[in-house]
Amino acid sequence: MKVRKSLRSLKKKPGSQVVRRRGKTYVINKKNPRLKARQG
Repeated sequence: MKVRKSLRSLKKKPGSQVVRRRGKTYVINKKNPRLKARQG
């Protein structure tokens, strides 16, 4: 999982979902699991 300042480029990828858990923003992708990321 990458930690990034901005998730905007990742959320445009096909299959991406932006999820908020415990005050942090995550991008998860079932189609391409390499695109997991956390903001902050």
